[in-house]
Amino acid sequence: MSKPEFLSFSSSELMPQEEVLEVQKSRQHLQIGIPAETCLQEKRIPLTPDAVNLLVEHGHEVIVETNAGLNAHYSDQDFSEAGAKIVYSAKEVFEADMIVKVEPPSDEEIELMKKGQTLISALQLKTRRKKYFKALMKKGVTALSFENIEDEDGIVPVVRSMSEIAGNTSILIAAEYLSNANEGKGFMLGGVSGVPPTEVVIIGAGTVGTFAARTALGLGANVKVFDRSLSKLRRLQSMLNNIPIYTCVIQPKILEKALMRCDVAVGAIRSETGRTPCVVTEDMVRKMKPGSVVVDVSIDQGGCFETSDLTSHDQPVFRKFDIVHYCVPNIASRVSRTASFSLSNIMAPVLLSIGEAGGIEEVLHLQRHIRKGLYLYKGNLVRKGIGEWFDLPYAEVDLLFD
Repeated sequence: MSKPEFLSFSSSELMPQEEVLEVQKSRQHLQIGIPAETCLQEKRIPLTPDAVNLLVEHGHEVIVETNAGLNAHYSDQDFSEAGAKIVYSAKEVFEADMIVKVEPPSDEEIELMKKGQTLISALQLKTRRKKYFKALMKKGVTALSFENIEDEDGIVPVVRSMSEIAGNTSILIAAEYLSNANEGKGFMLGGVSGVPPTEVVIIGAGTVGTFAARTALGLGANVKVFDRSLSKLRRLQSMLNNIPIYTCVIQPKILEKALMRCDVAVGAIRSETGRTPCVVTEDMVRKMKPGSVVVDVSIDQGGCFETSDLTSHDQPVFRKFDIVHYCVPNIASRVSRTASFSLSNIMAPVLLSIGEAGGIEEVLHLQRHIRKGLYLYKGNLVRKGIGEWFDLPYAEVDLLFD
C-alpha cells in the first residue's frame, strides 16, 4: 500500500496572513446640466423633478435651464424645490461636466460645449451629418446615445418605452380623428352592444404594433395584424395572452382586402437599416373607405404608406383620396409628461450608476450594457457603423475597455 502524499507548505505560508480587504470604490460627485430643448416641437425633458431630487440626495448637482420643463408642465419652482439650480442661459448650463438632453445638440449648442464634456442624449443617426461628429470629436466629448444604452437583460429601454407610448397613442389619435370633433365620420373606435365594432389594421408586429393592438382590443375593435415575420406574429399573440386576434404574413392581395374594409390603419414597421419598406401602395389607399384614418408611425424612417408625407404637431393631418393621414414623426412628444416620466425612470438609475462607479470612465469599464450606448470616447469615434457611413476614423469600443 503506497504512503499518502501530503502537501508541503513553506514556513512563511504557515504563518498568520494579513487580512485582504476589498478596496472601497470612490463615489464621484456629478455635475449634470439639463438645457431647454431647442429642437422644433420637442416637449420632453430627460429628468423629472422627482429624479432630480433623487440625484441631489445622493450628492450630485443638477443645473436646469429656466423653462426647460415647461412643455412637460414642470415649472422652474418644481425643479428648484427638488434641489436643482436654475440658470437663465444655455451657456451657464453647458458649463456643467455632463449634459443630459433629449434631442441631439444643435450646432450652436456644440459650440457651447467644453473640452472633455460628457453628453447623454438621443443620436438619431439617420438625421445626423458628418460635421456633427467632427464637431463633437474636436471638443473631445464622450457621448452616449439613448437608442443604444441597454439594460441588464440586453433590452434597449428608451427605444422600447417610446415605442410602447407610440403604439398606445396611435390608437387614441385614430379615435380622435374618427370622431365628429375632428371632422371625422362620427365613429367611436371600438363598439357598443348592437353596433358592429370598428376595424383596425396594424402593419408591423414589433413593440409599436403590439401595444397598438393591445389598446385597440381594449377599446373593443376588431384587429388584424400583418408582418413579414411569422415569429413576430407568434410573439405578439403570446404577449396578448393568446387573445384571439387575426394575424397574417404580409401578402399584397390579403392586405389590400383588409385595408378596403378597415376604419383605421396603423403603420408600425421599422427597418434596421435604411428606409422603412413601403408596403401600402397609393392604389391600396385609394380603395379604402372614405373618412378612414391612417396613422403612419413609421414616418420617421420614411413611412410604410406610399401616400404618407411628413406632418407636424401644429398641422398633424392631411387628406388624400378622402383618407385622413396622421404622419407626425415624434408621437411621444404629444404626451410629453408621460414620455418625460418614462425617460426619467431610465436615465436616473444610469446617472446614479455613473456616480457610484466613480465616474463615466469607470462605469464604461464595469458595465457593458451602458457601454453599448457609447459612440464617442474622449473625442474618438468608437462605432464602426458611424465610421464607415461617414468615412471617419474609428476604433472598436471593446478594444478600449476589455
